[in-house]
Amino acid sequence: MDTKEVEEKVLIALEEIRPFLQRDGGDVSLVSIDDNNEHVKVRLEGTCAGCSINAITLKMGIENTIKKYAPTVKSVEDVGLEEEE
Repeated sequence: MDTKEVEEKVLIALEEIRPFLQRDGGDVSLVSIDDNNEHVKVRLEGTCAGCSINAITLKMGIENTIKKYAPTVKSVEDVGLEEEE
């Protein structure tokens, strides 16, 4: 998959998981995808940003959903507020 296709798949995955996050007052946005299409950076927002279980949400929910759509992705990282687009 090329970078554009991976980005499209990641965005579809985020749309799938978004309602579950929004139900609890949170959200997620795509920050970047590295050149090898293996590492995705996202930003957890709202209540997800400060939630004590956001690491579980990131790995079990967001990362697994992204990998379902874009199997080339190896990891997903929350950059929080440290990186602006």
